[in-house]
Amino acid sequence: MTVLCGTTHMEVSIYICPVYNAQYNESLMVLNNQVNNPECYGTPDMTATPPVLRFRFPINESSSTDCENDLTITNQVGTGIFSSYSNVPFVNISGSIVAIDPSAGQITYREQIIYKYSCNYPMQYLINNTELAVAIKDNNGSFITTLSMALYKDQNYSTPLDIPTTGLNLKTKIYVAVTATNLTERFHVMLDRCYTTTGPFQTQSSMYDLFVGCPSDPQTVIELNGDAQQAHFSFEAFRFVEHRNLTVSTFFLHCTTRLCDDCSTSAPGRRRREASGSGDDGDDAPFAITKWTNNIT
Repeated sequence: MTVLCGTTHMEVSIYICPVYNAQYNESLMVLNNQVNNPECYGTPDMTATPPVLRFRFPINESSSTDCENDLTITNQVGTGIFSSYSNVPFVNISGSIVAIDPSAGQITYREQIIYKYSCNYPMQYLINNTELAVAIKDNNGSFITTLSMALYKDQNYSTPLDIPTTGLNLKTKIYVAVTATNLTERFHVMLDRCYTTTGPFQTQSSMYDLFVGCPSDPQTVIELNGDAQQAHFSFEAFRFVEHRNLTVSTFFLHCTTRLCDDCSTSAPGRRRREASGSGDDGDDAPFAITKWTNNIT
């Protein structure tokens, strides 16, 4: 059996010869005993070597309702870049392909055939600064390719921010949108944390957190978080003090992003950060967010 955990669909294929050998055929193999739903049956592919029976179904509410796949959300201790998190959410989608025995009597001489499948998707990701949305491409076992980050110059998030080679002026308003596309509407985007670094990675880089600070004299405003398939926040351009001798202060923007079906209990809300902690040394030097190519880790 082969299971492909895509971003919008799951695909399961089984060898068809064992099905025939057990005195069944493709019309007797169905997802989760949903015999009355034609969408829950597979399609034979005789061109494959060996021939297979393929099942393909969407990852959304209808797939759980119509073909009765089981969708379970769990929490696990974070590892790697999320090792400081005590709970990282995962969603597991599972089910089975079962053989329908056509025997009408009380006994049968056919073996019972059951294929069990599951996909486990992490729901928390680190998105790095990007100028354009990434192309959507299925990534087995992850929703990471459904996520993108874009920078805008207006509060309507309609005009992309064009960063000149000379940099932006200090206190320029920067609007950030993190968006999920081609993903079931059940899951919303929630930003746990957004921060900047002087290098592309956290290690050996100075870091400044945009979401932690005082409520007075706001510089960072979280406008939409955990309520839709987009998250919006804005902040004002600043410069790192260690770049005092540089013409342009360049840094990288990162967001720890969670996909959740009920974000109301853990969304950061509308936090703000005051200017005194921004790293601005008072000079009128320009600033720039680096034009780093698309990269999601």
